[in-house]
Amino acid sequence: MQVEVEASSTIGEKSHFEGSFAVQGSLKIDGRFEGEILLVDQLQIGPKARVKTNITATSVVVEGIVVGDIAASRRILLLSTARVLGDLKTPELIIQDGVVLEGRCTISHFEIGNTRQYIESLYAGTDPG
Repeated sequence: MQVEVEASSTIGEKSHFEGSFAVQGSLKIDGRFEGEILLVDQLQIGPKARVKTNITATSVVVEGIVVGDIAASRRILLLSTARVLGDLKTPELIIQDGVVLEGRCTISHFEIGNTRQYIESLYAGTDPG
């Protein structure tokens, strides 16, 4: 399965970018990106891309390597070539066969401060609010 995001900005295959990066619109990374944070609406990380940062986006498609946490308000899609070391937080997570992922996943359509405490209180029959 190949997913193409029509990117308004691109970091090319032979390009290397370091620092904090905020993009209004979509971004495709085919090269290297290293920084403290990456803020973008839609993000596609290509199969040869290497990304080392924490990502905040609306939706993220990963085919390459990511070292860092990913938070997406809509969805995260990990295609079969994705290699991810970091925590994921999103309402929808799609993982294809072949993905390598090490990290915690929090999947929820609403913000929960302490997921463990919330679920344990539901189990115990107490009000989590």
